[in-house]
Amino acid sequence: MKFIDSRDKPRDPWHTIDGDDGPMVTLTPTPFSLLTLLQWHGVRSHWPDGMPVGVLLANDVEVTEIAGDLPRLSLIALQFPKWVDGRAYSQAKVLRSRYRYAGQIRAVGEVLVDMLPLLQRTGFDAVVMRADQSRDAAERALGFFHGFYQGDALDNRPLFALPPGTVEAREQEFINAGASI
Repeated sequence: MKFIDSRDKPRDPWHTIDGDDGPMVTLTPTPFSLLTLLQWHGVRSHWPDGMPVGVLLANDVEVTEIAGDLPRLSLIALQFPKWVDGRAYSQAKVLRSRYRYAGQIRAVGEVLVDMLPLLQRTGFDAVVMRADQSRDAAERALGFFHGFYQGDALDNRPLFALPPGTVEAREQEFINAGASI
């Protein structure tokens, strides 16, 4: 899991394009732009091939709205407007499982340490946590459980359907990483 500190701009190249009154609708393509869905719809027809672009997707938008654009998107940022609103988990799972999206899926908004294991299992690989959350605690939370009975976004097979030796290999990886079972 990649942790992004929203206050540390030099390390994260992704940037939103805002005007005086909010997101700009007309804009010039620049690498590592994180666009709203409205902005993306306005520029996708003339966005240069190969130029990294991301979309900030509200949690009430159906993933099917960007399905045709997925090969062009390097990043999809999914919003958690409240920590109790889990619709972005479903969006991430659909992106990874149904559409096989291989780019970065980033959680933004009210992201808390307690959410990290489920974020990882549903396909997120980067987070911008709420400012009052501890990165150390988040990293520990990712190591609480070394195995799950049910499948996840990357491998939807349940534990009993995994090839022989897979469970043992995962447990050994967990132990080698410094965690205790």
